[in-house]
Amino acid sequence: MSYFAVLIALMLPMQQQDAMTTARVVVYPATAELSVGSSRAFSVVEEAYNVGDRKLADATIQWVTTDPDVVTIDETGLATATGPGSVRIAAVVDGVPGYAIVTVPQLPPARVVARAPARSIREETSIPLDVTVLTNRGAAISAPLTFASSTVNVATVDGLGRVFGHRPGTATITVSSGSVSTTVDIEVVDSDVASFDIDGPNEGLRTGDVARYTVEGLSISGETVGGFYPAWSVSGTGASIEADGTEGVFVAERPGTYVVTAVVGSETTRTTYVVVTERTYDEELHTVGRGPSANHHSSDMWVFEGVDGRDYAYVGTFMYDWAKVWDVTDPAAPVLTDSVQLDARRINDVKIHPNGRLGILTREGASNRRNGIVLLDLSDPAHPTVLSEYTDTVTGGVHNVWILPGSELVYAVHNGTRDIHIIDIGNPERPVEIGRWGLDKENKSLHDVIVQDGYAYLSYWNDGVVILDVGAGSHGGSARNPKFVSQLDLPTPNTHVAWRQGKYLFVGDEIWPPGWVEGAPIEARGYVHVLDVSDIENPVEVARYEVPEAGAHNLWADDERLYIGYYQGGLRVVDITGELRGDLYRQGREVAFLRTTDEQTVVPNWPFTWGAQLHKGYIYSSDMNSGLWITRLAAAPMP
Repeated sequence: MSYFAVLIALMLPMQQQDAMTTARVVVYPATAELSVGSSRAFSVVEEAYNVGDRKLADATIQWVTTDPDVVTIDETGLATATGPGSVRIAAVVDGVPGYAIVTVPQLPPARVVARAPARSIREETSIPLDVTVLTNRGAAISAPLTFASSTVNVATVDGLGRVFGHRPGTATITVSSGSVSTTVDIEVVDSDVASFDIDGPNEGLRTGDVARYTVEGLSISGETVGGFYPAWSVSGTGASIEADGTEGVFVAERPGTYVVTAVVGSETTRTTYVVVTERTYDEELHTVGRGPSANHHSSDMWVFEGVDGRDYAYVGTFMYDWAKVWDVTDPAAPVLTDSVQLDARRINDVKIHPNGRLGILTREGASNRRNGIVLLDLSDPAHPTVLSEYTDTVTGGVHNVWILPGSELVYAVHNGTRDIHIIDIGNPERPVEIGRWGLDKENKSLHDVIVQDGYAYLSYWNDGVVILDVGAGSHGGSARNPKFVSQLDLPTPNTHVAWRQGKYLFVGDEIWPPGWVEGAPIEARGYVHVLDVSDIENPVEVARYEVPEAGAHNLWADDERLYIGYYQGGLRVVDITGELRGDLYRQGREVAFLRTTDEQTVVPNWPFTWGAQLHKGYIYSSDMNSGLWITRLAAAPMP
């Protein structure tokens, strides 16, 4: 649900008693253009508002913006442009909104930065230029570029910024955007290469397999020569290839035979062929057991081995006030042993301490507005009891938490501050906050946190994913004193959850449609971004997994598989072995899926899978509409 829709929805009930007195709300001006950093006051037109004796001065006006990263607006109606884009602002009066459109033009180019992977090239070879255009605020923008060479008989440059060497000498390449420009000097040297060839596999690839190709030269003296930066292309629409340094990185979505071409220089190209077969799997998801729930919505869950040696699944509830306790020692026959009732409208997250003796439930919507977290005593895991609560600094509600093994610390996502609050539970009867970390900005929304191998991954909604050192040692951080490492904004501004596996960080969007109704089918959207975090300071998005007709939610992974609660798309299992590039769904890397639904659910025959967790060879999932599902990935039919 969008930021804008949430605010409007919260405002309307407060003013409904007076809504009938208002014919309409007109905002002046109806449209406006602001430059970044400038402000303008908006107002409600009094003549359009008046009905009978009711005057505008008698009403409260509440101002809202669709995107505070473009325009913010205060309680007086003063709008300030913070970034380029186009937004709606709303004035809500007596429960009736009126709108205006504000456009913020892109700032002009202030600086051009151009880099070449090498400053010298051989005759009849080429290199690409990496160009970035920046505003006076340091933001990278997309802007038209022009290129020129000072000495065209030595080197020329095309419209994409590729420099071609022709004869020995030096050429200055000028890169311009608007009124700003920069230069790069390129030296062309004599070539000692007698022939070129493409090195890389021709056969043995499946869809989704990544292959790397290079151009190698043979010198006049018979030695192998490398270090070329060709322009790569591939025939057909079922495969792609992109440059990564000196390599061309190939991956196919469809089986077939493809021709890979490398443009080495203005008059030198080389080709090779690639045969790709279809990727197939002989595994299926089999339902082993159920913990059904047909009369309330379920939320997150956690599965663990209790101190009594038995296995349990604790499942929270969405828009209800209890958490369910399931004994799943026999996965085929779960037994509901108890429930824990709280003063809450939502128990969104459930986490269990690695020692199996302490549990944490998050709380939102408490009647006394003191939400926070609730700590459970699990000495009898079939019948947990409330040990303590912590609400002092997190009264605004806690959406998610993560327990740091060995540190006795909890990272809590607070809805009020939109920060991580670090809570010491060394004495679980008297938790205490010992620190916090958040982005240094007013308009932000933090949704989730996960800590793996000394790094915390914060899903910061409109601000993408933020990585902190909380004990990895790379940036001087510790669990009690996190240090910033890096941040990556994503193309969809709904960064919801993250999971680190090997060199990849899997980051899920969450996009709910406007006007969704509890108890009815919800058409969610959003996909999983695959980031290469080998260089932890510079994450790079390299792949994606997107089920076109559904929306991603929570994630879990092991060395070979990614397990996704994909809302109305059900439980999905994806092959993440090897190198990942491109669209994993189109490549056929989906191993299996299961629609977690039947007729006996809150919304009949409509799956809404929350997430997945692996435990002792089984996959545990909660579905918002149907409760707990226990499945197993095995060959069909399962023995």
